[in-house]
Amino acid sequence: MDPNIPGPEEHGPAYSRRPPRESLTSDFVPSMPAPARTAQLVCGDLLLTVNPVDGSEIEPCPPADRPGRPRKRTPAERADAERAARPPVPPGPTQPVYSLLERQDERERLVRLLTRGRSVRLTGPGGSGRTALLDLVAEDCQDLAPDGVVRLNGFNRTADEVASDLFHTVYDAPRHRPDADEMSALLREIGAVVVLDDTEFGGGALDELLDATPECAYLLGATPDVPAPSAEAEIEEVFLGGLDRAAGVEILERTVGRVLTEEEANWAGDLWFESEGLPLRFVQAGALLRQREEQRASTGAVDEYGVFEDLRPAADIPVDLEEDIPLPSLGEAAAPAPLLASRLSGWARATLRFAVALGGELPHQAHLPALVGDTHADAALAELAGCGLISPVGPRYRLAAGVRTQLEAAGFADDAEARALAAAQHYTWWAGHPSVTPERVCAEADAVLAALAAAVPQTSPAAEGEEAPAVRLARTAAPAFAAGLHWNAWERALRSGSQASRTAGETSEQAYFHHELGVLALCCGQFERARAELEASIGLRGALADKRGTVAGRRALALVADRSGEVPERAVIRGEDVPEVGREDAVPPLHGLPGDTLVTRRAPAVTPYGGLRRLARRNLVAAGSGALLAVVLGTVVTLGMTSHENAGDNPAGKVDVNPSESQDTDDGGLGTTPRRPAGDHTGTTSAHPTAPGPDGAHGTTDDPASRITVTPSTGPGWTKGPRPGSTSPRPSKPETTKPGSPSPTKEPTSPPPSSSPPPSGTPTQTPSSTGSSTPSTTDSASGPVASGTSAPTDA
Repeated sequence: MDPNIPGPEEHGPAYSRRPPRESLTSDFVPSMPAPARTAQLVCGDLLLTVNPVDGSEIEPCPPADRPGRPRKRTPAERADAERAARPPVPPGPTQPVYSLLERQDERERLVRLLTRGRSVRLTGPGGSGRTALLDLVAEDCQDLAPDGVVRLNGFNRTADEVASDLFHTVYDAPRHRPDADEMSALLREIGAVVVLDDTEFGGGALDELLDATPECAYLLGATPDVPAPSAEAEIEEVFLGGLDRAAGVEILERTVGRVLTEEEANWAGDLWFESEGLPLRFVQAGALLRQREEQRASTGAVDEYGVFEDLRPAADIPVDLEEDIPLPSLGEAAAPAPLLASRLSGWARATLRFAVALGGELPHQAHLPALVGDTHADAALAELAGCGLISPVGPRYRLAAGVRTQLEAAGFADDAEARALAAAQHYTWWAGHPSVTPERVCAEADAVLAALAAAVPQTSPAAEGEEAPAVRLARTAAPAFAAGLHWNAWERALRSGSQASRTAGETSEQAYFHHELGVLALCCGQFERARAELEASIGLRGALADKRGTVAGRRALALVADRSGEVPERAVIRGEDVPEVGREDAVPPLHGLPGDTLVTRRAPAVTPYGGLRRLARRNLVAAGSGALLAVVLGTVVTLGMTSHENAGDNPAGKVDVNPSESQDTDDGGLGTTPRRPAGDHTGTTSAHPTAPGPDGAHGTTDDPASRITVTPSTGPGWTKGPRPGSTSPRPSKPETTKPGSPSPTKEPTSPPPSSSPPPSGTPTQTPSSTGSSTPSTTDSASGPVASGTSAPTDA
């Protein structure tokens, strides 16, 4: 099986077939592609559904689905977690374990400080034996704290990520990431000795971590270039230097297994002066002496048929058994990586090339046979560890300090691009395999991200039907990182995938990465960033007419608006058709809103603070307008009722509840009042203010009580629109009435069919209570004026 060739993807990025196998096992390949895997996480009070196809969905978590208070792990569970956090043991014979030399004083001092509850930072250069000393101190402090010793890795980790790792190590909370307040409360209850190696932060970030865990004592390991703690942190500083000359000679004798000759002892003295006594240099120098011993002994391990050809030393100079091999020069001993690698097996050298291509990250030994192409390639881990070319970092290995630079100078980076692409293809197939859990992908996150980072610069505009390797790897690994709660790796994969998809011209993939970045920002409470990413995703998916993706983006954007306290730019219309899908102002209906259709319009770009000021100004104007309208309507109704009680027989003072016919503005506007049947006995009063007129009647006086006049009703109910019997709600021609000609004819209860109301601005005559006629005007907004039940009208 060749995992570097993942095979065709015939069902989109969510499905992938297994790589081709040999003919003998071809019948065991499943005929159907594996479906996409989804996962649900609880992030605070949000429910996150990781969907690798259309994008993750996020919504408020139902109360029934919220997990309870997480419990602390038992000592046995903590021991299992600690064993899983250690680097794998190299295959082959067990390597001897030697005690540290000249480190007893530092060991006792660290244990005393931790016993008093003090935090300590152990500072030493790469290769000084800092990690080995931390391991010994951790064993001495197992019973100091209630929650024991917690070993964490600080390489490529921020303070927030270290706090999250501490929480998940102490508490049993699968698929759960508490919010900030709950996380802070739970961290304060942890009492443990936290051993954090390869710390990369200090100053204020370290202060925040210490404040968040007041019951923990920290043992930090860092290099001198890491920022120092602040003065308020009260952290003891212990510096770890090099060994003396005698200790260096002892390391060489342990490696070779014999006492050094005088020539070798002098050579070791020169090396001690040049290396400043760093233990790693003596381990590598001891490996050079051991290889020299093997070359001097014989090369008979290779049989005559060449079965073990890979074990033949790769030195350019042939070995002469009768001639003594000289010691390496001081320059070769100071930079021994190229010489050591030249004497290793073929698969060990190929492993080093992959490590150089991945920025120093060494793939797990289980991946080496597939990457190198040899079933015995996992044995390369023991060779590299025995030579001091790799060192443990958390649960994995990396090239030791200075080794990558030496190998690059020796030409091990000549084919780095090709090997990085091969690693990216392999991890794409592996991370998408159904048998690989998100936790395993997260454990290999650094190597996967290194392959992704090396493949992104090689991305070019893809041909039709092809997908860039970097895009495929990001699409496959990002959901696994999200499901495994490794959010730093999730974000890095999304950023790299977005850059690669933009370079390759894959718009749909770019929309997916923007959507995922928006969801991630929403989970972290970064609403402005979430809004920007989601709007970018919605715009790209709208251009592609991606219906399902647009719906997912709109729902997430609505949640952002709800959490940030802003009103989304949308309106819900019931029972009406919406424009076609694909337009900027329309999207399909949302799930969970039966009978509703969500119609949206593209919101304008939000600028810092400017949008908030505009929103506040609109809210203030709307509130003021509503309050003013309520006061006016209340005054109108009260005065109308008072006028009705005191009017007596005066027709002009009677107030009726039926609006005039010319008020029928049934044009579909916001002011349209629904029609009611003639027999609807509701007793509702409808009044509309009109402009005052000069004669004291409706629209002619300054008396507020007379500014609202309605037409008397002849029936028990009221209707909006033309009076019964009218054939047209509006006149076809404007008609005028001379101001000086009164109309003594009494208005009939049912007007003739041919009568129509006068247009706006038409002067009419309305008789007052004394019998005199007074000219007045009508308004299209309020209709013709009627002052009583017997008010004459000019037909």
